[in-house]
Amino acid sequence: MVECGTGDPGTRKDGFMALINYLTRIQFDRGAVRLVAEELEALGVGRPMIVTDRGVRGAGLLDPVLSAIARAPEPAIFDRTPGNPTEEALEAALALYRKRGCDGLIGIGGGSSIDLAKGVALVATHDPPLERYAAILGGVDRITADVAPVVAIPTTAGTGSEVGRAALLTLRDGRKLAFLAPHMIPRVAICDPDLTLGLPRGLTAATGMDALTHCIETFLAPRVNPPADAIALDGVARATRFIERAVADGTDGEARWHMMMASLQGGMAFQKGLGAVHAMSHPLGGLGEPSLHHGTLNAVILPAVLRFNAGHVGDKYDRLRDAMGLAAGADIAEAVEALNRRIGMPANLREMGVADEVLPRMVEGAVADHSNPSNPRPADAPAYERLFAEAMGQARAVRSRHYAWESPR
Repeated sequence: MVECGTGDPGTRKDGFMALINYLTRIQFDRGAVRLVAEELEALGVGRPMIVTDRGVRGAGLLDPVLSAIARAPEPAIFDRTPGNPTEEALEAALALYRKRGCDGLIGIGGGSSIDLAKGVALVATHDPPLERYAAILGGVDRITADVAPVVAIPTTAGTGSEVGRAALLTLRDGRKLAFLAPHMIPRVAICDPDLTLGLPRGLTAATGMDALTHCIETFLAPRVNPPADAIALDGVARATRFIERAVADGTDGEARWHMMMASLQGGMAFQKGLGAVHAMSHPLGGLGEPSLHHGTLNAVILPAVLRFNAGHVGDKYDRLRDAMGLAAGADIAEAVEALNRRIGMPANLREMGVADEVLPRMVEGAVADHSNPSNPRPADAPAYERLFAEAMGQARAVRSRHYAWESPR
């Protein structure tokens, strides 16, 4: 729900920001980062710990946050978030949180920093071990309202973690698991598109495809949630219209605004569930080597899953075509592949360094992943073997819409 303002950049004359209440409290507008101090005060947080990474800190993106909270005690800062947050990083951040007597967190950066902040908020208030709170191990109901308050400030337009109910964390044994519950949603999201103006071209493309994938995949999920579907379709339209502009010119403020909104919308909508794209990207993201970017994985995997789900989603592909500005009957998977090429995404997983020998383990991970049950077409191990083969580039020469995915008779 938009409390004030029109929600459209360049048309508001009243000076108000768009305050949105949907799942959580969201401050969205250029310059919104200046509100962090009053949001912390409203939450009763007096000793926050900032969770971020060295790239964000080196880019100066912490400066406006530190300026906004300058009158408070100097915050603890954990800036060693890895590309895919790990149990080891979580424990190091928790140690600092406890040493400094913190009572809440600010996650600033991409999805990794925000997810790590959520993870600290969980383990700071819940008994170990961490594993017992994983969704696929029955942990959802074990996560209580005692989770420490988190203010999430995204500096990329992709993950939607600032309004997501999950933290994705890689355990010591390499499993990338979701720690998921309504109490894991940050208490406040501060979405300031200006924080993305310096985002490099490649990261703009990868995170933008992450946002687009979230919107597409949650729209296709079979659970009934018309508000989420409407939000997702609007996010699809924004992302497909503005991603190439944002990649081509990182200083394009209008494009950055719309891409951050599309990212937020993906996060709002995927409360409904995701699907096979994420079931595949999650175990791949748990690999120690190579370290694989989640948004890039989603971009590369999405076309194969779109082909797999064709014919199992009612009229939703027609509605997707409308949102994407495609002609009636256009091949959506081919349109995504063409978009990937234009913005510089890899052609397949092999180009990203994924080796054939890890695929059996990836198939097992995909079948067990929490996103698998909400794929519109049921996917078992043989289906994931074929999906991974196509995403690796192996099936390209022989694939046809009917041959590659015809159902067993």
